[in-house]
Amino acid sequence: MRVLSWNLWWRFGDWQRRRHAIRTVLAETAPDLCGLQEVWADPDENLAGWLAAELGMHWAWGPTANAQQWQARTGDDSAQFGTALLSRWPLAAVAVEELPAAPGRTVLAATVEAPYARIPFFTAHLAATAYASAARLEQVDRIRELVAARPSDSHPPVVTGDFNAEPDSDEMRALGGDKTAPRTAPGLILMDAWRFADPGDEGLTWNRRNPHVAAAPEPSMRIDYVRVGLRYDLEAGRVESVRLAGTEPVAGVWPSDHFAVVAELREPPT
Repeated sequence: MRVLSWNLWWRFGDWQRRRHAIRTVLAETAPDLCGLQEVWADPDENLAGWLAAELGMHWAWGPTANAQQWQARTGDDSAQFGTALLSRWPLAAVAVEELPAAPGRTVLAATVEAPYARIPFFTAHLAATAYASAARLEQVDRIRELVAARPSDSHPPVVTGDFNAEPDSDEMRALGGDKTAPRTAPGLILMDAWRFADPGDEGLTWNRRNPHVAAAPEPSMRIDYVRVGLRYDLEAGRVESVRLAGTEPVAGVWPSDHFAVVAELREPPT
């Protein structure tokens, strides 16, 4: 099973051309599950719905109730901002929640009705800026609670997102629960899929090689993730490999300011 996480950079830059570049990358990558952040919708269209129709996938949308800060940056008060899930299989029990400590950040959850398992699937977009670690800690605490509240006997949870935090940060250590004592949901381990990558690949998803990032003041970083619950009793969901996608322009257009993370997870034998 192929899982992708990608921040789509909302309606910034040449977003009308970028949407087609995003579609091309997704079509070539052919994920089974997508967790998407910075997804737009307007009165006429939803980017997630359009992508789902183009790719033949199911979809769910989780708008924030606090889109004003994003609208102010583009001068368009008609566009909504949120997270989205795309799935090869139907989605059930869809729920969106505003995350604490910073307005405009959401977590979207659903249960994927795959033929071999019911998969708890999440995507989230955490507070940005280098000084927002305390806010992100509160946010990952809540995400862990939500993941623990949606157990499955047949598949570990899959958590995707732009967490705006590097792997050694307090908030990512707290989210994982394997490198420090978790503040919520003890016993839940959410492994970083990138730990199964080539050790020489830093997996920089916010990369100054991308001209949209080169204009920003931050260095290159790994801030986007696929996280998978650790289950010793299941073959399904074990990480086989991981890589980046969307790392080059498409027909001269960079799809986003972030690169996507793509993880291959084991399916049970048939």
